[in-house]
Amino acid sequence: MQVQGHGRGVFRWVAFVLIAVGTLFSVVGLIVAGMSVSFLRDAERAPGKVVALEWRDEHLGTSRRNRTDDRPSAYPVVEFTSADGTHRTFRSSTGSNPPAYEEGERVEVLYRADSPEDARIDGFLSLWLLPMIFGGIGLVLAGGGTGVALATRKRSR
Repeated sequence: MQVQGHGRGVFRWVAFVLIAVGTLFSVVGLIVAGMSVSFLRDAERAPGKVVALEWRDEHLGTSRRNRTDDRPSAYPVVEFTSADGTHRTFRSSTGSNPPAYEEGERVEVLYRADSPEDARIDGFLSLWLLPMIFGGIGLVLAGGGTGVALATRKRSR
């Protein structure tokens, strides 16, 4: 009997950790989504053009042998003219392979008038990728923890 009771305790801790970490990830996802909404609310729009694709081999913290995909990602370099008439260029913080944009492609640029160097392409990836990743991981972890908690609770009755 004691082993069974100890096993339930372990499952309760697993459920607690999963729910706590999932909640943390969900909160981070909501904060990042709020930052995107705030950016969109204050953003100016300008037509832009992809002038280059900067290919980068950026693998955040993964060792070479643990990677399954060694292909570099293409980060679009975009030119636009802000409302004050200044010609500006920026590299998108979101890269992909295959490239999401082609050289010469016209894009809509979003930027803040008070800090036009903080510009983004008006696209799903640049605005919503991080909130979806954090929120999705958070929901999966919290949902898994809730499932473990419910299963443990049913067994203890």
